[in-house]
Amino acid sequence: MEVSISFWIGFITFVVTMLSLDLFVFHKKDEAMKVKTALLWSIFWIGLAFLFNIGIYFVVGHLNIFDLPEQEALKLGRSKAFEFLTAYLIEESLSVDNLFVFIMIFGFFKIESKFQHRILFWGIIGAIVMRAIFIFAGVAILNKFAWVMYIFGAFLIYTGIHMLFEKDNEKDFDPNKNIVIRLFRKIMPVTDDMSKPHFFIRKDHVLYATPFFIALLVIEASDLIFAVDSIPAVLSVSKDTFIVYTSNIFAILGLRSLYFALNGIMGYFYYLKYALAGILSFIGVKMCLNELAAEIGWNFHISNYVSLGVIVTLLSASILASILLKKQAESSEAEEKSV
Repeated sequence: MEVSISFWIGFITFVVTMLSLDLFVFHKKDEAMKVKTALLWSIFWIGLAFLFNIGIYFVVGHLNIFDLPEQEALKLGRSKAFEFLTAYLIEESLSVDNLFVFIMIFGFFKIESKFQHRILFWGIIGAIVMRAIFIFAGVAILNKFAWVMYIFGAFLIYTGIHMLFEKDNEKDFDPNKNIVIRLFRKIMPVTDDMSKPHFFIRKDHVLYATPFFIALLVIEASDLIFAVDSIPAVLSVSKDTFIVYTSNIFAILGLRSLYFALNGIMGYFYYLKYALAGILSFIGVKMCLNELAAEIGWNFHISNYVSLGVIVTLLSASILASILLKKQAESSEAEEKSV
């Protein structure tokens, strides 16, 4: 069941309002965000997502916007709210991996912390548009060709296994090798001038792109790659475009503050990639098994309740293991200094 156009207009108005307040009121000055402030902003965005989640349950279940019998409306309200919550947690957890790439991008281009927020802002604007295209296309494809679920599932399993054995090497990280950047450099001249935090500057009547804009392009390209993983994962939870899109956007809206928070506490996420690998692989298996069961009439279905339990368990275990590892490392370091 899809909501009316008024809900879409209301949500888009909300997003535009929040982004405008963020850039032109709360962060109109270029300054580095402190970890404490970033954590508070992260809590704010997460809180908004949970309020929206409660709103879905209330509007669908109690206001009964689909004009269903009371018990059916309450059941649908719980189902839609749970779909949003699961989809949001999937997108939020997978977004964390994207943030580590952002850290490397800013480090490579030597972008000062005080200018990073503005670049991330415009990166998120692009992500909002790209996610809309991906989600509407994905839902349309799945509604017409159910067998595509197997392709999505197999791709997520492959991605999860690849992530598990992938080695992160910052020394080999070079955004200039990206095909998007190479093509852009052929179209437009690029300067190394970073004296002003502008995306473009004019020299001798020639317009040049700056490293700030190149960093933005790399961020957009990396988000496009991550969307290829995250959108199929979220579509395993729901094919309701409103639920899938709003859960994605709420996760994206909190990315900037989450980035600055994580930048200060990266040591507590050492084992995160193993949890993400497990989540992607599990979701891939779920997509394939659920689709197969539906086709052959097998009384089997991995519910969103099970999915949420697996996601929360894996994330909690990875964070707990990372905390223990960090404490062990700090203890060993303290003992070495005392000797």
